[in-house]
Amino acid sequence: MDRGGVGGGGAGPGEEDPAERARHRQQARHYQLLSELQALVKALPSSCQQRLSYTILSDLALALIDGTVFEIVQGLLEIQHLTEKNLYNQRLKLHGEHRVLKQEVFHRHKEAQQSCKPHNLPVLKAAQQRELEAVEQRIREEQRLMDEKIVFELDQKVVDQQSTLEKAGVSGFYITTNPQSFPSQELTLQMNLLELIRKLQQKESYPEKAFS
Repeated sequence: MDRGGVGGGGAGPGEEDPAERARHRQQARHYQLLSELQALVKALPSSCQQRLSYTILSDLALALIDGTVFEIVQGLLEIQHLTEKNLYNQRLKLHGEHRVLKQEVFHRHKEAQQSCKPHNLPVLKAAQQRELEAVEQRIREEQRLMDEKIVFELDQKVVDQQSTLEKAGVSGFYITTNPQSFPSQELTLQMNLLELIRKLQQKESYPEKAFS
């Protein structure tokens, strides 16, 4: 006697197949994310809106469905903030060292002038001026190297973000050759996409406070 019917794992009369239910849920989630992204885009400048086409936003919404990209972006932004804080502290430390160095040179020169015989003073002052110029040149060079290091490390963080999001399958992200100091249209678009992901994540995390 057949009680379960052939292939008893399928959906019964009037029931929806589990795979079909999952597909409908995914479609509904995709539509919800797409609608939210379209609403967020309206707050951007018109020049940015024109580049964020329906296809780009639809692909982005698709990538965001399972929440993994939200976690990736959160991690990338935390790393970026830590890097920026670390570089800022390094620059602050260097400025502090330079300030101490100039104070030490100033006090040493002042003491030397006070104990110097009058007829030797012009020679001493000339030597001190050369030393002071050399110190200032050293300070300028160290500051230039520090600024170059900061730009390089921030550019590298951008490349890391581009590479990570490209591997995660987020449409619009790929490594650009343009440095951060002169953002290209491609990099500007990626920055806009990143901002949309961040805002959408905040809205999803705190829906009752969104845009309040």
